[in-house]
Amino acid sequence: MSLPAPSPALDPVVRHLYVHVPFCPTICPYCDFHVLTRRAGLVERYLEQLEVEAAGLAAAYTVELDTVYLGGGTPSFLRDEELAALVGSVRRHLGWGRVENTLEVNPGTVSGARAAHWRALGFDRASVGVQSLDDATLKFLGRQHDAAQARDAVTTLIGEGFRVSGDLITAVPRQPLLSDIQGLVDLGVGHVSAYTLTIEPGTEFARRGVTVQEDDERRGFEETEAALTALGFTRYEVSNYARPGQESRHNLAYWQGRTYLGLGPGAAGHYPAEGGARGTEDMLTVRRTNPHLHGWLTGAAGEAEAIDATEFVTDALFMGLRLRAGVNLADLSRRSGLDVAGVYAAPIAQNVARGLLTLDGDRLRATPDGWWVLNRVVTDFLEI
Repeated sequence: MSLPAPSPALDPVVRHLYVHVPFCPTICPYCDFHVLTRRAGLVERYLEQLEVEAAGLAAAYTVELDTVYLGGGTPSFLRDEELAALVGSVRRHLGWGRVENTLEVNPGTVSGARAAHWRALGFDRASVGVQSLDDATLKFLGRQHDAAQARDAVTTLIGEGFRVSGDLITAVPRQPLLSDIQGLVDLGVGHVSAYTLTIEPGTEFARRGVTVQEDDERRGFEETEAALTALGFTRYEVSNYARPGQESRHNLAYWQGRTYLGLGPGAAGHYPAEGGARGTEDMLTVRRTNPHLHGWLTGAAGEAEAIDATEFVTDALFMGLRLRAGVNLADLSRRSGLDVAGVYAAPIAQNVARGLLTLDGDRLRATPDGWWVLNRVVTDFLEI
């Protein structure tokens, strides 16, 4: 099955929804997302405000959802009746995904009964935070589940009919990475997301002085691709691998520059500009980020950024070059109104000469070396 063809980013209809659930059983030492542990009454207030925000989004935009993605945090940490209430709010005001509906899952929250409940609510894809199948590695990462729980969770979800993606963290000291990869594939997952351990300021790992060596990062990057490719997976994005037809349709919306709604505290969204499909002369789309939980509960406004044609193009290049398919420059020109190949001829030529990009007709792609230094490549486009 081929990947979905990119749809115009300036389509006035919004087809994708991200819902942020900030609650976690514990906070992992490497995590810098907007997460917190639950307290009495807080989830109830969250669900009430979620209903209000969903109604507001429905009133403001034309919505025909293809995908829904519940991320966090730990959405599967919500109790059954709480998750049912959340899904009810989304369905009442915004509908439900016609193509794919993903629930992020912590292995320690899975049981046969709960997996069946999630399927009955309408979720058909689970993104499972396995991270490793080695108990020592999981302990180092501060995960609360062990390898046996991770295996059981994946097996249970597949048995309930979920398409399952497994997350792995690479470049962890003394991690048996190849064993982790083989073990995850043997469980039957159709998709693997492999992320390098990153030490972010303010996290517990940063306070402890944990570091990741660049050589270990590069080795994990290369070994993951070699192992998963040999096992029949395609690296369709920098950090994501899939068997045919198992790509994340929701995440493709981000990488292909489509608009999407952001619902919940800290959620980011990419919206059609007010006033029609193309917005004003100097604004094509709007990016909005909701405030964190306590501000969001009061209805406080988040941050909004108008995206003009130049920023639209550089965003599209940064995200699109993460894909193996790359970016169609003619399509991007049509969507942005800029002559992309002409305006950016110099950085394209420079990076092609360096072996970091390839240009085949209108199709611009990053090479494997280009993927490794993609931030540096895109910086050249920002300097025009």
